[in-house]
Amino acid sequence: MNIDIHDSWKPYLETEFAKSYFKDLISFVNSEYANNTCFPPENEIFNAFNHCKFEDVKVVIIGQDPYHGDGQANGLCFSVNEGMKHPPSLINIFKEIERDLGIPYPVSGNLTRWADQGVLLLNATLTVRAHEAGSHQKKGWELFTDFVIKSISENKNHVVFLLWGGYAKKKQKFIDSQKHQILTTGHPSPLSANRGFWFENKHFSKTNFLLEQVFEAPLKW
Repeated sequence: MNIDIHDSWKPYLETEFAKSYFKDLISFVNSEYANNTCFPPENEIFNAFNHCKFEDVKVVIIGQDPYHGDGQANGLCFSVNEGMKHPPSLINIFKEIERDLGIPYPVSGNLTRWADQGVLLLNATLTVRAHEAGSHQKKGWELFTDFVIKSISENKNHVVFLLWGGYAKKKQKFIDSQKHQILTTGHPSPLSANRGFWFENKHFSKTNFLLEQVFEAPLKW
């Protein structure tokens, strides 16, 4: 696996690439991709960083694992490739946007359009074995992505962090709330949403309001 990551991130992350845990992680990932079907495709593992340059980061959304079904994952959390059926969490995200902003439910579940506007769609674990949820957890990815969150917190200002669900909320400890805005709510999964922990959170209008205070232009969700 090549560390195919946009140059804008390298000054902040290169120290991690040299650490022993990361070298072990790369060896593990290389072995997994050589011997099993894994997602996302190898050239899309760092898609979140390549579609959202460091200097462009305005919003961070934290997911947990890539989708493990065939043809779904594209390296952006909650996002699926063009033409793919929308997974349940993504359906609930789009329903909340529709309710919050009056935007019609979209045909495409590919969130590259968000990433290109400055939304870092960061999974805590960047790879997974096909049809085996969580199979690449606790191999080193979480150490790396925690460092990414800390680096953004330390080196940028006025980023909006959207922490959805218990797992994402644990990342709050890496974020300086004096410099950044943190919005929390339940996970968009049906289990959480159906218990009243997702809908009407208004995170999308709230995010746009916060961005307009600093950057003037809101996001096109």
